[in-house]
Amino acid sequence: MTADWRVGVEVGGTFTDLVALQGSTVRIAKVPSVPGRPEEGVFAAFEAAGIPLAAMGDLVHGSTVATNAVLERKGALTALLVTQGFADLLLVQRQDRPKVYELRYAKPAPVVQRRDVFEVPERRLADGSVAQRLDLDALGPQLDAFLFARPYQAVAICLLNAYVDPAHEQALAAWLRRHRPDLHVSCSSEVSREFREYERASTTALSAYVQPVIDRYLGRFEERLQANGFRGRFSVMQSNGGRLPAAAIRRNAITALFSGPAGGVTGAVRVAGLSGYRNLITLDMGGTSTDVCLVADGQPAVTSGTAVDGLPVRTPVVDIASVGAGGGSIVWSDSGGMLHVGPRSAGADPGPACYGRGGVQPTITDAHVVRGTIRPKAFLGGRMALDAAASRRAFEELAATYRVEVQQMADDAVRIADANVVRAVQLISTELGEDPRDYVLVPFGGAGPLHAARIAEELGIATVVIPADAGVLSAFGLVAAEFTQYEVLTRRVRIDAQAPAAVREVFATQRTAVEQRFAALGVAAQCRYTLTLQMRFVGQAFELDVPVDPAALPGLTEAALQEAFLATHEQVYFSRGGAAGKPLEIVGFRLGASAPEMVDLPRRSLAADPGPLGSTEVYEWRTRHACAVATRGQLLARGEVPGPLLLEDETATIYVPPGWSARNDDACNLVLQRKGAT
Repeated sequence: MTADWRVGVEVGGTFTDLVALQGSTVRIAKVPSVPGRPEEGVFAAFEAAGIPLAAMGDLVHGSTVATNAVLERKGALTALLVTQGFADLLLVQRQDRPKVYELRYAKPAPVVQRRDVFEVPERRLADGSVAQRLDLDALGPQLDAFLFARPYQAVAICLLNAYVDPAHEQALAAWLRRHRPDLHVSCSSEVSREFREYERASTTALSAYVQPVIDRYLGRFEERLQANGFRGRFSVMQSNGGRLPAAAIRRNAITALFSGPAGGVTGAVRVAGLSGYRNLITLDMGGTSTDVCLVADGQPAVTSGTAVDGLPVRTPVVDIASVGAGGGSIVWSDSGGMLHVGPRSAGADPGPACYGRGGVQPTITDAHVVRGTIRPKAFLGGRMALDAAASRRAFEELAATYRVEVQQMADDAVRIADANVVRAVQLISTELGEDPRDYVLVPFGGAGPLHAARIAEELGIATVVIPADAGVLSAFGLVAAEFTQYEVLTRRVRIDAQAPAAVREVFATQRTAVEQRFAALGVAAQCRYTLTLQMRFVGQAFELDVPVDPAALPGLTEAALQEAFLATHEQVYFSRGGAAGKPLEIVGFRLGASAPEMVDLPRRSLAADPGPLGSTEVYEWRTRHACAVATRGQLLARGEVPGPLLLEDETATIYVPPGWSARNDDACNLVLQRKGAT
């Protein structure tokens, strides 16, 4: 049997999605996720797709296992080793308050408790010099006793100023690996070699906390794959939009925290690019949340860090803003009578009320069933029937509370979900100096195409591009992803005549490091590089990410560095900061390296269907109106069709409201255009 199928499988909160490519052949599968046993959903997707594991040459996996371990506090019992005097590092955190007016605000609870912190007598200064030498001979018996006092599975090491010189951390790690080989060890200098002690400690602790969980999960997964005949290449998606072999993720799981959303962005970039669109705002609306990302000139925005459950994670990630507004998000009213959508979700079990699995609370999916924008017998191409009566019952109590009819209550819930998503898009566009009107909106996920046109209206966006098989696009993004690594380093460089040479020196060092890691992983390819400098005015507390073209490094000048920073400052703050004569500095370097793994996208073909369109009734904005119902094939036979229109696909339903029109383009993407827009 020829192993030439390329398969991507992504585990979401409600559904597990699979996309498989073999030449011009595409197979898709969408099955319910299995909370608590995500691999069961994956193997159910394999079975639904009808592809033997022995026929898979390349398998890429994305999941929420690491994220769920943090959110549910089901990671490993972890010890944290810190420099003496810094035992409260994870508890003190920062002085900022994300919720300024929350009277009962409490700082997020760290994943390592205070009693699990061990203080190491050692000290390095900010320049890397040793103020107190690490004496492992004297320390060993105390450390040994501490680690045997509780059943630790992992150890995180974060020593003061180790980002400058990691020698003490490396010595501690080597001692632990000799004396306690049963423990997973994470060093801050290997996980996040950057300044700011709290963020570095939080990232290292989280890495150690999820490492045994991911290692066990991927170990079980690989054993089951091999037992069923899989002999191909197995990779895991990372939060930065690239993938790595599973063996690398088992050693550094922190990079895979947000693999599913990153896969969707990668897929959207590739598919929209077929139609010539390179400036995108992606909108991934699944069962639990909505994730949005800005893509400029075909490159998703990458940021230096993010947070999970309020805890900072300092590792490069695709810059995604998330809100709890998905198909399974629960609609509820607070004690003051305000209507909310999410962040709680019905998930896969029991799921929305219309799924018939015991759910009774109203969700956004139920709202669409009540409004008529989801037809129960056509859901997922007719493969999954929905209970419309259960959706109505779920909204009756809320409707009675607000003294409105059930359809109006459902429509209000959808509009609130739309408003939440609009706010998320503004966070990654207008608040960063980008005008969303300069972009096209690319929705995917099971619910994205239902909401996209109305969200685009609120943002002033005139064009919406909906990929084929939009409901499983994140799984396609896994297959389309390249092998990617980042090398991040804190180093202060004053912008003067010597700065360009220092930038070239650091770039060369970082490039050598990532090439060596790629070679060790068996990934041999000509890499494509990106370079981002973290820059600021001297004396500022925080910095801006300033992109620099690696091809321009040989001729880089002091003036070019200054102008790059000031241009970025102006874009973000609409000001050059009164820049005349103010000294600048670089405080960090982020090198990205991608080994191209280009997948030839099969050109999807549609058969034109001249048959008559169906019809239904949709309730929207307190009005019932007639709505046409079509398939993509029927749309192809007619060219451009005005809304209101429901397009029913195998993986997602697309709503084209009044004032919009829809057409298929040459790349088999569906293009929605707002009337009167240019």
